[in-house]
Amino acid sequence: MKHEKTITLALTGASGAQYGLRLLEALIDANCRVYFLISRAAEVVIATETNLLVPKNDSGAQQTYFQNLYGAHDGQLRVFSREDWMAPVASGSSSSAAMVICPASGGCLSAIANGASNNLIERAADVALKERRPLIMVPREAPYSEVHLSNMLNLTRMGVVIIPASPGFYGKPKSINDLVDFIVARILDQLEVPQTLLSRWGEE
Repeated sequence: MKHEKTITLALTGASGAQYGLRLLEALIDANCRVYFLISRAAEVVIATETNLLVPKNDSGAQQTYFQNLYGAHDGQLRVFSREDWMAPVASGSSSSAAMVICPASGGCLSAIANGASNNLIERAADVALKERRPLIMVPREAPYSEVHLSNMLNLTRMGVVIIPASPGFYGKPKSINDLVDFIVARILDQLEVPQTLLSRWGEE
């Protein structure tokens, strides 16, 4: 089956795992191929914030788990460990069209803003920057410190799109899922992936 596009999605240790997991589901539903990266801190957050029983520190088992959970077909979802330097996303020759880090921790913001490549998530982001590919980061922190704001400004100047996990209420959300979908829809719009999660302002 031909995929619409290939997206790299990373989850780091900030609160808001639901945003990243819902985005993963939406990308699979949109027939995108997904390169999926989960930090060890993100594994802890997923276990804390959801009822999912994601295998820890095992990319193969995680791939099988999420493939079954979201109905991904063979070859659509690939999960890589934090030190898998042979992963496609570690090189500019990869086919990934864009990268999203959702949620993005303060430490992740700092590392990418300063060019650190100490794990596969940071390296994949560095590749996206050097190849001038879309990079979207979704920080979830409150309040922001001067360090956070400075890093986000520097990243924006590099071309990164910062989408804070700050859902809007003009759609009259009826559930937490509606609030999550608001952010996921905005990310999908930036990726130019068709979505029906959020009504357009001023449109029926």
